[in-house]
Formats: sequence, structure tokens, C-alpha cells
Amino acid sequence: MTAILVVDDEPQLRKALRVNLQARGFEVLEAADGETALHLAAASRPDLALVDLGLPGISGLDVIAGIRGWSDLPIIVLSVRGAEQDKVDALDAGADDYVTKPFGMGELLARVRAALRRRGADADEPVIRTAAFEIDLAQHRATVGDDEVHLTPTEWALVTMLLRHPGRLVTQRHLLHEVWGPGFDHETNYLRVHLANVRRKLEPIPSQPRYFITEPGMGYRFEPGSEG
Repeated sequence: MTAILVVDDEPQLRKALRVNLQARGFEVLEAADGETALHLAAASRPDLALVDLGLPGISGLDVIAGIRGWSDLPIIVLSVRGAEQDKVDALDAGADDYVTKPFGMGELLARVRAALRRRGADADEPVIRTAAFEIDLAQHRATVGDDEVHLTPTEWALVTMLLRHPGRLVTQRHLLHEVWGPGFDHETNYLRVHLANVRRKLEPIPSQPRYFITEPGMGYRFEPGSEG
């Protein structure tokens, strides 16, 4: 059974999420504070986490960073903070998605399903090799030299989209639609943050990308043979 960790200090919201998620066949783990969340994440290894930012004790951002230090499970932020900088901070910490309170349960469940789909491995995918890194799409394995590199589910989804279209511009709108779903056409900050993380992990000089190229105002390209 797919397990979801719900991290929120509001008992009524935890109850509503538990009822709706259990009704759809999910196992639900609950934490009212950051310390409990980190303990449950390590002990129970859930398949996805829903994390509020405004937690007592350890903040939601610290919970995200703590989980992301050892796990690639999808993390969706639930927060009343709707400012772009709050979203960027959460994405920088390692979150995969961001839902602003109050939200519709249907919308949240759609985000949960999309995040779980992104985590699934694709069969019969190729191995992509460049002078700097190697990516096995089927095994979800990335290596730089002899070292394995950890990519989050959302980073994998973006890398996969770009690697499947080498040398071609993939528009911002197409990436947002395919990775996050309809309704995200204007969330270009999501792309900026996650592609910066991809470059930091895979590019020889992240500030001077050779492989994951930005086409300003349009989208991104993967250039497998670009060396200069």
C-alpha cells in the first residue's frame, strides 16, 4: 500500500487529509511537528510527504532539507504562504511541488498522483553518455565520473524530458505541463530552480552550462555533444 506522510500542526486539516487519502487506498502517517516528521520519514519510509512550512520546532523547510539529504521521495508543500519567494525557497530546499492553502481536495489529489507517477521508473529507456556524466533512464541512475549523483523525482522528470529531445528546444509551457500538469503554464520559477539544481549536480561548471541550455523566454535544450 502506498504510504503518505502528512506533516501539519492543524489537527482538522490532518483529519481531512487522512479521511480523503484513506478513502482512496493510501496509508496515512501523521506528524504535528518537524521532529516527529523526520523520525517517521526515516523509520517508515513513506512513498510521498505532504509538508506544511509553518511547523512548531523544526521548520517545514528544515524538514524538507532533512528528508532530501537521504531520500528522493516526492515532497509536496502545503502552505498559506503564496508569495513567489516562499515557493522558490521550498523548491530550493528540495520540494517537488507547492500547494497554497486553502486548496481543493481534488487539486491536491491530482498533484499527489502526478508526483507518484513521476517517481515510477520508465522501462526500456536508453543510457545517455556525455563527456561529463552518464544517465541510465531505465534505472534512474546518474553518475559523474565514478560517483553516483542523487536526482529528485522532479529533476528526473525534467532531465528525461530534455534527454528525449536532444538538440531540440523544449518550451517552458511544455515542460511545466508534462512535469507538473495543466494549470502550471506560468510557474516558470519552478523550472528555474530545478534546472539550476540539475546543472549544479551534472554540469562541469554550473554557471556556464554546456549541456542544459536556457533559451531565454522560450525554454531549454539538451546538447549532448556541446563542449564549448
